[in-house]
Amino acid sequence: MKVDTHKIVIFGAGRIGRSFIGQLFGLGGYKVVFVDIDPEIVRLLNLRKSYSVVIKGDTEEVITVRNVSAIHTSDKQNITREICTAGIAAVSVGKFALEKVIPLIAAGLGERFRHNPSSPLDIILAENMRSAAGFTKNELLKYLREDYPIDSLVGLIETSIGKMVPIIPLAEIEKDPLIVFAEPYNTLILDGKGFRSPVPEIKGVAPKQNIIAWVDRKAFIHNLGHATAAYYGHFLHPEMTYMYEILEDKKVLKFTRDAMMQSAEILSNVYSNDFTLDDLEDHVDDLLHRFRNKALQDTIFRVGHDLQRKLAPDDRFMGAVSLGINNNMRYDLILKAMSFGFYFRAVNEEGLMFPADEKFISAFSYNPDSVFTEILGFDNIKDASVISQLTNLLKNQ
Repeated sequence: MKVDTHKIVIFGAGRIGRSFIGQLFGLGGYKVVFVDIDPEIVRLLNLRKSYSVVIKGDTEEVITVRNVSAIHTSDKQNITREICTAGIAAVSVGKFALEKVIPLIAAGLGERFRHNPSSPLDIILAENMRSAAGFTKNELLKYLREDYPIDSLVGLIETSIGKMVPIIPLAEIEKDPLIVFAEPYNTLILDGKGFRSPVPEIKGVAPKQNIIAWVDRKAFIHNLGHATAAYYGHFLHPEMTYMYEILEDKKVLKFTRDAMMQSAEILSNVYSNDFTLDDLEDHVDDLLHRFRNKALQDTIFRVGHDLQRKLAPDDRFMGAVSLGINNNMRYDLILKAMSFGFYFRAVNEEGLMFPADEKFISAFSYNPDSVFTEILGFDNIKDASVISQLTNLLKNQ
């Protein structure tokens, strides 16, 4: 049960887990242990002990991540053992699956405390969500013993995940289920103040002192801009498939940039100690260049699907709108961009809509007014003005 300081346990062997967290730490000399729910992915990782990341940029590069193993989520004994001896851990399972892995992590922490009572474990929360550390701590406390010293023994490291990883075409998955495509960007922005052990000295790890500013930059500029292009582009060009295609339309490109810059103005005001408007404008233009990466083949479907989450009151559009309202700043372009999401009908490679989006669109067609409160979770009183503005936009679209 001795701690291996160069071992990372990663919950989630999906696209971000493999192409970003696994790649960074694997290339940084760490043994990488994945925990995943997919038995075939677990089997292949254990069989091959490696996987490939194909970097899609101006030139194509294939990176092989070695010294890899995996555990199925049902194997609680081995998961506990790996957490007990890990140098660091990470979670990349998606916002709504996070609470499902908490009991597994808590069991490992409890055993770690028994064998290594003075060895803290830092957990990188590679999830695009605000207040991820607070949420995770509250969930862990439900399973840890009352006297467990969580504040001193667990570092909960919030991140800003800016790497774009497209859906892998079915033909490529059939050839190699472990292969993953990704853009060249490889900077992991994380909370430098959250660590209980020294920050890993790994290329690409970028600790920040005010992580909430960077989390909001990701959500309200990157995510907002990406979704704006997908929704408005699909509204104008429903026949198109890829993000680079719709952004070749100068009308889509200009509106996307304008909406992103309106959000940038809000953020430069809210986080004036972290960003200038010039900083954020440079970031906007860099993102728009990355969004148009033809080699990445990123689809409109991937970027825009999951409407119930992306149009929710705490997500990319409404989060920026709320900051705008609280700071008496304009948000009309952001709200207009959001309105196009209600007309999003993009399909995947098999010609199918995201199942939850079908239900969302059906409800919207049947009773538009109820969607805001009953599905998206808006507050009838607090959000009355925004609901009214969105309703007017939708009527005049």
